[in-house]
Amino acid sequence: MTTLLKRGSRGAAVRDLQAMLNAQTIIGMADLAVDGDFGAKTDAAVRAFQDAAGLVVDGVAGRQTLTALKQATTPAKPGRPEPDKSAMQDDVPAADRRIAVGKRPSNADSLRLEHTARPIDEIIIHCAATPEGKDFTVADIRAWHKQRGWSDIGYHYVVYRDGRVMEGRPIGQVGAHVSGHNTGTIGICYVGGVSADGKTAKDTRTPDQRSSLLWLVMQLVALHRGVKKVSGHNEYAAKACPSFDVRKDPLGTLA
Repeated sequence: MTTLLKRGSRGAAVRDLQAMLNAQTIIGMADLAVDGDFGAKTDAAVRAFQDAAGLVVDGVAGRQTLTALKQATTPAKPGRPEPDKSAMQDDVPAADRRIAVGKRPSNADSLRLEHTARPIDEIIIHCAATPEGKDFTVADIRAWHKQRGWSDIGYHYVVYRDGRVMEGRPIGQVGAHVSGHNTGTIGICYVGGVSADGKTAKDTRTPDQRSSLLWLVMQLVALHRGVKKVSGHNEYAAKACPSFDVRKDPLGTLA
């Protein structure tokens, strides 16, 4: 369990926090003394970072603030190049009418679905725009997004082809997944969304992904009682993502 660091806290964990605040660039150099004493200046720096990073501003450095800060101070790791996204300019493919049932993913026991004081009223579904049949990871997507100058991966959850649900950026942090619609939303991305040749938008969700997406959205709707809508990226942008119409999918009926 992560220790909550707040005004009055002292010790090595506070020194680590101060060092990260000094190293991040979201608010510029914090210029803190790394002395392990969580005083007024450290409190102000934490609040400034929380505000700039789209976190709830409370001056408390808990797991979500520390995770966001860690990602903001970690350089992007070079990895596989980001696939061509031109297929996302296609029209949205016809709805897939296969029946799916929401089942617990294989890693459900280790997955942390957390509350947040950030008001949530919508869940938006995305695809990674990666070729059918190929696996990509949160680390891959995080590297692509950080190379764009973002502080972290833009999505809150990523669903792998085998159905595992992986955490992205902290749920308490405003995402970076739909221009103009990040506040008050949760972004979920599934790996895939493009045909094997990388040229055509396609609903490539495996049975495990379809099942896990349903399970995840059901859990989030129950956890965040303010959710009124489950939608797709293509409802807000002229692109095919997530390569199906959420309104015609079981996902669209969950809120």
